[in-house]
Amino acid sequence: MWIGDLGQAALRLLLAVLVLSMAWHGWTVARPTTNRVRVGRTLVLMQFALAALASAALVDLLVSENLAYTYVAEYTGPHLPLIYRIAAFWGGNAGSLLFWMFILTVYGSVLAAIRQDGEQRVVPLALCISNGITLFYGLLLVFVANPFERLPHPAAVGNNLNPLLQNPGMTVHPVNVYLGCIGFTVPYAYAMACVWLKQTDDAWLRVTRRWSMVAWLFLGIGIVYGAHWSYEELGWGGYWAWDPVENASLLPWLTATAFLHTAMAQERRGLFSLWNIVLITLTFVLTLFGTFLTRSGTVWSIHAFADGPLGVYYLTFIGLVVAFSVATILLRGGSMRSGRRLQAVVSRESGFLLNNLLLLAVMFAVLWGTVYPLVSQLLVGRQMVVSASFYNDVALPVAVVILALMAVGSRIAWGKSSVTEVVRSSLGSGLVALAAAGVYTLWMYMAYGRLSWLAAAAMLTAGWVMASVLSEWLAALRRRMAETGDGLGRSVYAVIANHRRRWGGYCVHLAFAVMAVGVVGSGAYHLERQQVLAPGQTAVIGAYQLTFADIAVKPGEGTRQMYADLVVSQEGRTLGVLCPAVTFYADGQQPLTNVAIYSRPLADLYVVMIGTSGGTRAVFDFHLNPLVSWIWWGGYLMIFGTLFSLWPTRVGARLGTAARWSGLASGQGVDVRDASTS
Repeated sequence: MWIGDLGQAALRLLLAVLVLSMAWHGWTVARPTTNRVRVGRTLVLMQFALAALASAALVDLLVSENLAYTYVAEYTGPHLPLIYRIAAFWGGNAGSLLFWMFILTVYGSVLAAIRQDGEQRVVPLALCISNGITLFYGLLLVFVANPFERLPHPAAVGNNLNPLLQNPGMTVHPVNVYLGCIGFTVPYAYAMACVWLKQTDDAWLRVTRRWSMVAWLFLGIGIVYGAHWSYEELGWGGYWAWDPVENASLLPWLTATAFLHTAMAQERRGLFSLWNIVLITLTFVLTLFGTFLTRSGTVWSIHAFADGPLGVYYLTFIGLVVAFSVATILLRGGSMRSGRRLQAVVSRESGFLLNNLLLLAVMFAVLWGTVYPLVSQLLVGRQMVVSASFYNDVALPVAVVILALMAVGSRIAWGKSSVTEVVRSSLGSGLVALAAAGVYTLWMYMAYGRLSWLAAAAMLTAGWVMASVLSEWLAALRRRMAETGDGLGRSVYAVIANHRRRWGGYCVHLAFAVMAVGVVGSGAYHLERQQVLAPGQTAVIGAYQLTFADIAVKPGEGTRQMYADLVVSQEGRTLGVLCPAVTFYADGQQPLTNVAIYSRPLADLYVVMIGTSGGTRAVFDFHLNPLVSWIWWGGYLMIFGTLFSLWPTRVGARLGTAARWSGLASGQGVDVRDASTS
């Protein structure tokens, strides 16, 4: 019992430390001294220690299955593997709030370690804002959703974790979504501090750009892994259903993507500084909106937590954040205007601005579709939802234009260019892409009997991005070899290593082109059929034949699994056996569908056993998803490209090490700015 009491005490003490820390950092902003900065840093580290203690206490209760606590009884049970007992930490409402606050304190500790080269008040004010945000979650945990709440009498047996969450992907997906959403707190706090203190230099951009890229990466990983989990676990044949909570994670990712592009224009040309402040603010507000959707119960989603009292608190907090942000920008943001203007319509800066407008157009369309059930509830008294076709009709054509911009963007000069120059430099890669798209469209038409002009346009632009990145890299390689006389291997290394940010960004563009191929193939050419089969009968989908061999039942620990054997063949050649199944639970939980997938680079054969008919016959749902695995490959390529862009150069690494040691010796923080000059 003392473990739970220790966690409860840590939460209450953390609340007190947060209030003290906010007051102390406010005082430091008013009268900054080195000693006050040090004390403030200590208070932030205390927050981390207390949040870690409370988190460790809850994990211990979950692992030991201490059924005297409500949260443990709701999310653990007999036969639950250790990994999912730990995952139950973020699998429920109260536990995930504690996990959220723990990550906030981790990020706050890193923010406190930033070395302050200029205005000494920026980091203390940013920490004051960050502490205020953390305080909101502390209040919720102590007074509204306490994970250490005890039952009047210990439960005899736990309810167990939702079977849908008992998937390895759920140890990756929610953690990365949380890391991404929470990560945008630091850029927001730092940007608001700079605006309030009228810091007109680009110091805030150096911090927020790198922080935002890390948060963007985590959120992107969470989105891709969430789609993969949905594909493998839910048994509907797809990976993205435009579910409200799925949309809630996509919204801040879109605005953060817009910011990362215009941040380059600010860094290079001094443009869009105030606009970037707005984008960072909007991104943070959208992360709060996503948590509101997930925890309020206002819209139904398989990803949302059960109905609870948190909705009104989140709305109130969102209102306060919006009011504070708008007031700060209106009252103090005038100093952030650079006074510079676009020099030409055809320029890389203009391309970034168009990129922003397109991304925001998709964001607002998705936002409108997401909140439409709430609006209809207020206006007509019942919730009405928009179909997936609404989102597809808006997002897919815009995505084609964005891909085209990605293809030509690197060919547009900074400052001023011309249409003639852009066309001349992009024509070769465009013709290669046109030929590849024609071959692809013909092949898909012959294989699936379908012709989609939108899919053809998407493949053209995706291929154009790939060809453009490859030709850009080959041109840089040829220039390097001609200028230095180095061999191929040395030149390849030098070209890539000396411009990490540039080639990391191109790698990310290439990743999204690869993902676009998967989205187009699995969307436009997807085949589906349902069929009842008796043993010995065969179903045909695409070029595959599936022969139903038998159905059997396998007992497990607290479960009973009914599975079918399907022999997969193609053109008379046996490829393997698929075993779709349905798992039944002894405690009466909803049965879980176990999907069987035969995955190959060109298509996935996806089989779900829906049920049985007449004892020996089974009902199957067959799907053929062309090129869907390209989505997951593109996701891994995105991770690699972003990490490559973030990874410090050798010089940067040496400078960073020296700064850390000198900072620790002098009591100053660590400089986390990008040392790369590329």
